[in-house]
Amino acid sequence: MRSAPPRLPRRPLVAFVAASGLLGLLSAVPDPGTSIPLQTVADSTSTATVFYYTKTKNWSSTYLHYAPDGGSWTTVPGTQMESACTDWVKKTVDLGSAAGLQATFNNGSGTWDNNGGNNYALGTGTITVKDGVIAHSDPCADTGTGSGNQATVYYSTATSGWTTANIHYAPSGGSWTAVPGLGMESACTGWWKKTVDIGTATSLKAAFNNGNGVWDNNNSSDYTIPTGTTTVKDRTVTTGAANPCATEAPDTEAPTAPTKVTASATDTSIVVSWEAATDNKAVTKYQVTRTGGSKGTVVTDVGSTVYSDTGLEEKTAYTYTVKAVDAAGNTSPASTGATATTGTAAPAPAAGTPLGTDPRKDPIYFVLTARFYDGDSSNNRGGSQHTKSGNAANNDPMFRGDFKGLVNKLDYIKALGFSAVWITPVVLNRSDYDYHGYHGYDFYKVDPRLESAGATYQDLINAAHAKGMKIYQDVVYNHSSRWGAKGLYTPTVYGVRDAQWSWYYDEKNEGFEYDGLTVETKSGKSYYNGDLWSTAEPSGNTCVNWGKPTGGKSAEGYTLYNCQWPSPTSGMFPKAYYHQCWIGNWEGEDSRSCWLHEDLADFNTESTPVQNYLIGAYDKYIDMGVDGFRIDTAVHIPRVTWNRRFLPAIYDRVTQKFGTTAAQNFYVFGEVGAFVNDKWNRGSVNHSAQFFTWKERKEYSADDETAAIEQFNYENNLGTGNQPTSTNAFLNGNTYHTPDRSQFSGMNIIDMRMHMNFSDAQNAYSNGKDSDDSVNDATYNVVYVDSHDYGPNKSSTRYSGGTDAWAENMSLMWTFRGIPTLYYGSEIEFQKGKQIDCGPTCPLASTGRAYYGDNLEGTVTASEFGKADSASGQVATTLSQPLVKHLQRLNQIRRAVPALQMGQYSTDGISGSMAFKRRYTSGSTDSFALVTVTGDATYTGIPNGTYKDAVTGDTKTVTNGTLSVSAPGKGNLRVYVLNGPGKIGTDGPYLKQ
Repeated sequence: MRSAPPRLPRRPLVAFVAASGLLGLLSAVPDPGTSIPLQTVADSTSTATVFYYTKTKNWSSTYLHYAPDGGSWTTVPGTQMESACTDWVKKTVDLGSAAGLQATFNNGSGTWDNNGGNNYALGTGTITVKDGVIAHSDPCADTGTGSGNQATVYYSTATSGWTTANIHYAPSGGSWTAVPGLGMESACTGWWKKTVDIGTATSLKAAFNNGNGVWDNNNSSDYTIPTGTTTVKDRTVTTGAANPCATEAPDTEAPTAPTKVTASATDTSIVVSWEAATDNKAVTKYQVTRTGGSKGTVVTDVGSTVYSDTGLEEKTAYTYTVKAVDAAGNTSPASTGATATTGTAAPAPAAGTPLGTDPRKDPIYFVLTARFYDGDSSNNRGGSQHTKSGNAANNDPMFRGDFKGLVNKLDYIKALGFSAVWITPVVLNRSDYDYHGYHGYDFYKVDPRLESAGATYQDLINAAHAKGMKIYQDVVYNHSSRWGAKGLYTPTVYGVRDAQWSWYYDEKNEGFEYDGLTVETKSGKSYYNGDLWSTAEPSGNTCVNWGKPTGGKSAEGYTLYNCQWPSPTSGMFPKAYYHQCWIGNWEGEDSRSCWLHEDLADFNTESTPVQNYLIGAYDKYIDMGVDGFRIDTAVHIPRVTWNRRFLPAIYDRVTQKFGTTAAQNFYVFGEVGAFVNDKWNRGSVNHSAQFFTWKERKEYSADDETAAIEQFNYENNLGTGNQPTSTNAFLNGNTYHTPDRSQFSGMNIIDMRMHMNFSDAQNAYSNGKDSDDSVNDATYNVVYVDSHDYGPNKSSTRYSGGTDAWAENMSLMWTFRGIPTLYYGSEIEFQKGKQIDCGPTCPLASTGRAYYGDNLEGTVTASEFGKADSASGQVATTLSQPLVKHLQRLNQIRRAVPALQMGQYSTDGISGSMAFKRRYTSGSTDSFALVTVTGDATYTGIPNGTYKDAVTGDTKTVTNGTLSVSAPGKGNLRVYVLNGPGKIGTDGPYLKQ
């Protein structure tokens, strides 16, 4: 039991205003009714009378433990409450000048109700607390219906999410109730009810509120409600209404039979699809019946309108029929059958096996596959924006690089010294400009614009492993694109297709299926969207002014129409699969539950069907032997969902397929976009990168959506000062200690704070150190200067600080804690200063995502990391550049010194601007290194012994625990290793005497 529950922030002014009857006097707050009399000001009070419902508690005594806003808590257990009426106790407290109070309740013997750990935030005046719900009326007042006229009002809060509702009203010709009015009773899910006696009046004016300053006053017009039963929902008044909470008649109406069932075979798999059935309520599932083959009849339940049947017998005809089922179990007639005949089983490359070594050993090279190297021009595609973007003029289709090109140039990456390659998402994408891979549409299929004969994704994984190199696959759990996910749910989008838009809206081509690669034969286009669109207004349409001109024009000058583009609020995205709101507050809860962009359909990741769909999809790539996942937009999914569902699923699958050691070294690192210089992102723990490296600290509700809100509120209320800390990245003096990973969530992070400050290496170093105690283990952080999204300080351009600054940044990254990562081309300052991304408004050749292959023409071979055995043509020139030579030697040094890969660090007893010591101890390995970047340094209190510099070969013997070194020149480096190997590699433009 806590003697003083933690305080929540002071309630906003509007809460006080609402409770004290001053609401109508503040223009910034919606007026609940123009007729509110000014004399309600006199009702303002600095007291609160709190009623508490005890029937469900069975307590013999009840105590109110409270603190006025800004004041101190009462002594536990608080003040005893007195009996008010049946099942209710009450207490009136003096709040002085406070606008409200924080409260908890208890039985005086250690049993508490503290609102699930959040306390109750109460205002002033009369307040009721019943089973966690706060209202504002006297439950013991005589509200009998008398002999006058009565009005029974049902009010819907289904869309507002209010947890309590009040009706503030005035009978026609009469006076208004005191603000906030009378508390309404919960009638059934989404509905509140109140019966009021209005005397001889035949109607009343009303407004509704949640008791805390949020009002619905019908856009300042108030509601006119007659006697009898009335419902108010979405500002619609229905008089003479039926009881919305009455038990519904049983649903006996079956759905219609599904139509347009098609079946198509590829090798020994068949994909079945159909048009959605209709129902008077809703279709909840489909039953797919298969006949044919040696197994006879097989019935499968499917939640979407696509079914992929795999592992079938060769050269066998199968017939499929589909039935629709509603929630009541009513089943439609069977559809007409669709038949397909399988072929022979396709030969596939042997599945790979992850290398399974400590990921900290492997520097990472990050490529946009489609922009790196073109190994097969036959899979190049420009897409719908090829001409508009300017790419056509440059003969530079957006999909240009591919897996074959990457396989061909793995030796280039190995020659640089990298042993891990992070590639952009591989799943079939679908949007107007989707070369980057973050617009996933079919998560179970590799995009054919990346594959070639003999160079499938599996071939790439196997080829990399054969060279001792890892593949880290970029994955997206948060959203899909082109408005749906194949095999889960893809809505039809309704839009006007006139002469202006016919270039964009394809006509539907029956039997044609989008695959990103095939040229659609009717229009001759290298893209196809006819399966997404319908030009007929949808039945049950909720979009206002559908199909009417908006008065605006597109960028091309075409007429824009209302409802032309999909919207999460349109009703076409079922809540079971997608969220239904636009993002508003990037540091609020809606940043994790709303759409990020116009065509990124935001998955409801707290929904079981979505979770199963995504887990199943990424299991496929785990089974292929990838070595890790980079998680896109990780911050936009609640941590509790990651910790409950997705992260355990990843590690369980790796364990199942490849064993415990492989699972321990399967590297998962998340993008948590925190583009500020704060240790905690604007003070919000839930939106800070380090937050995602930790397990949960308490149990939440079993429902994932509820749990996400509970977690957000719990951690937000604890604040930054009550988050866990770690010493896993730090030496204990000069001693390495076994890290405590027991509270590790399974997700490592991109070091956003260092990234944001890499305009100068010293800034990045200082900021990185400042955050390390809040990360579970910062030695696993991914560290980079710039990327496909941003440069330092959220710059929209690729880093242009100069070659010397790049060299210094690299020297720090390759010796400080974390895993150094380089965005393709930075080894030659490729596209420095160029805008990283401008979408289709400018050619890719002018951006930071330009095609790199011209720099790689020729041949290169590499048998060791960090050096080329041979090179000819342009790639030889690329490999001779000064930063390449610097990078190669840094990789050679890091690979030879375990302390630089996996060591903990300390700056204790060290002088120097970027100077530190690192140590890693495991079994027979004990590696201790002293590092200084650019400037001089002195180390005190270090172990005595012989130290050799990996850069110069200089040897120093320490007998008094002190060593002084210098590293002249920006970007130069000294790495003195206790009992080390001496000089590693040859002098270059930066690492030298």
